[in-house]
Amino acid sequence: MRALLLATAISFIAATGAAAQDGPTRVFTARDLFGLQQAADPQIRPDGAQVAYVRASNDLMTDRTRRTIWLVDAKTGAQSPLVADEGSSFSPRWSPDGKRLAYVAVVGGAPQLFVRWMADGRAAKVATLEQAPSDITWSPDGKTLAFTVLVPAPGASLAAPIAKPEGAQWAEPLRVEDRVNWRADGEGELKPGYSQVFTVSADGGAPRQRTFGKFDAQGPLAFAKDGQGLIFASNRGANWERDAGESELFRVSLTDGGLTQLTKRVGPDYAPAVSPDGKLIAYVGYDDARHRGYENQRLYVMNADGSNPRALTAGLDRSVGDPQWSGDGKAIYVDYADLGQTKVARVTLDGKMTTVAEGLTGGGLDRPYAGGAFSVARDGTIAFTKGDALNPADLAVTKGGAARTLTALNADLFAGKTLGKVEALPVKSSFDGKSIGAWIVTPPGFDPAKKYPLILEIHGGPFSAYGPSFSTDNQLYAAAGYVVVYSNPRGSTSYGEAFANEIDRNYPSHDYDDLMSVVDAAVAKGFVDDKRLYVTGGSGGGALTAWIVGKTGRFAAAATQKPVINWTSQVLTVDGYTGMARDWFGQMPWEDPMAYWKRSPLSLVGNVTTPTLVVVGDKDLRTPPSEAEQYYQALQLRGVPTALVKVPGASHGGIAARPSQAAGKAAAILAWFERYKGK
Repeated sequence: MRALLLATAISFIAATGAAAQDGPTRVFTARDLFGLQQAADPQIRPDGAQVAYVRASNDLMTDRTRRTIWLVDAKTGAQSPLVADEGSSFSPRWSPDGKRLAYVAVVGGAPQLFVRWMADGRAAKVATLEQAPSDITWSPDGKTLAFTVLVPAPGASLAAPIAKPEGAQWAEPLRVEDRVNWRADGEGELKPGYSQVFTVSADGGAPRQRTFGKFDAQGPLAFAKDGQGLIFASNRGANWERDAGESELFRVSLTDGGLTQLTKRVGPDYAPAVSPDGKLIAYVGYDDARHRGYENQRLYVMNADGSNPRALTAGLDRSVGDPQWSGDGKAIYVDYADLGQTKVARVTLDGKMTTVAEGLTGGGLDRPYAGGAFSVARDGTIAFTKGDALNPADLAVTKGGAARTLTALNADLFAGKTLGKVEALPVKSSFDGKSIGAWIVTPPGFDPAKKYPLILEIHGGPFSAYGPSFSTDNQLYAAAGYVVVYSNPRGSTSYGEAFANEIDRNYPSHDYDDLMSVVDAAVAKGFVDDKRLYVTGGSGGGALTAWIVGKTGRFAAAATQKPVINWTSQVLTVDGYTGMARDWFGQMPWEDPMAYWKRSPLSLVGNVTTPTLVVVGDKDLRTPPSEAEQYYQALQLRGVPTALVKVPGASHGGIAARPSQAAGKAAAILAWFERYKGK
């Protein structure tokens, strides 16, 4: 109860504190989370003249993110709201001739599919759908729209309930579950059913189901050049539910419903893109015969009938994604992350690769993950989300030269404010001398002659990457007077396949040494108080935080967020349990229990003396609350100072989705650290 009261009280202080100032504050505050905006899902018109994008902003009264569609002139930067009525709108997609825009809007209930005629600004709902549509795709002639949607199916049952007398108030009937994959973080218990491909006339009409069976059809979708077929990904093997990482590309005929399998190998194939002449299909995937923790995703092309598949980026030691054809069909654009920064490359059919856009950012604002999105016009103009460590994603365009940023969504919010300065921090691992990508954030008004407390902030994944991207957590920490360091220890992506697999079947391990080297490098700067060192991180970063305090007592306090604590209970309660057990361990918990135990932070709890806060969303299905609760109670049994903060209604991925909760979480962590101001 005390932990929940702490979270509630600090959330109120964080959300209202800025309003109590005598004048405008010059640093980033919790209240500013409500003023942040960012660009997402940029869709450039086929002729390159305009860009439709989704603007995400936070609503102060509803405490939720609202998405609206805006239109920007690619030359002048002039912009106007396109679909900005009450509710949210998203997923804009241009027709091939650029005269119409399809999108999804939430109007008083379930999301619905709309088309806007750009010449006169009129829009119409083209279909009434019971479930939300995804993967919207236009046919080459602009007459048809394809999308995926969940088709409900009856749930499992074992016996019919007994008849209830009329008017009786009985308990709800039993719920029976027999699916392998029955819940997902952010969604909870999944509705029974299967994702299927549908088409509908772009002028409106009755949607027509195109795929069937007890299998999921996965987007993105791609029409064949003649418009008579749709390519999609699906796992239709006998053991598909237990092999979530597998998928093949299929073509469904829109004339007779015939299904043709185009790829066949061990490993996922997805994201098909058909060349302008219809002769080739680009897609991404990888060979998964080894079942390692991480594999680079590569770009492939094959003939339209599935023959002659070949990798175009086999020589690139980075993952690529989101393939999009150039207008002349001579190249394919992809995104890739390199050293924590997302870029766009043009890959010709002989495998030659040229980077054409840099500085992509996007996604969640609380932590500085690499990310971003782009689209390409027929003339080669690229629209993308661009930002940096001091700016969330704006909309930018480029065509063979320097990028032009077309929006300044946070200019008013940041005017007159001083943010924490972010710089690269050179680090060599004490374990083997490897270079470790790292960044250091110094507080506003920083004076190198003073001594500052330091927070080590650790990313999750573990197969992911931080970069020089905007982070509300880091800016709030810096505004409170802390130096912050964050990094990409071994196991992080964007540094090559071998670097990521340093932790394959060996996590946590020497990533601990990398993180300690990052702290050492920051302390060596001379302005860090080595008696006031703190550590926090979420998900995989939460696991590493708990691992660190079990290995060393150098930190004055810690905050482990949504952690993995016991790998046996984690694997058997997580939503994605089939892939985690297979790919991260290779054996089941009962086959080699010690392999699970020796990698569990719980195995080190007997060493912990560091006051440690435990934070988790109470609807987290990726690192379930039982993981955090185990650690909290273990620390209580040992008499280690601790508190448990649960974020009401929050999933794993949504722990910072609501601005007030993002503010409250950061404030709780800072309040905990302030309790322990040194040894």
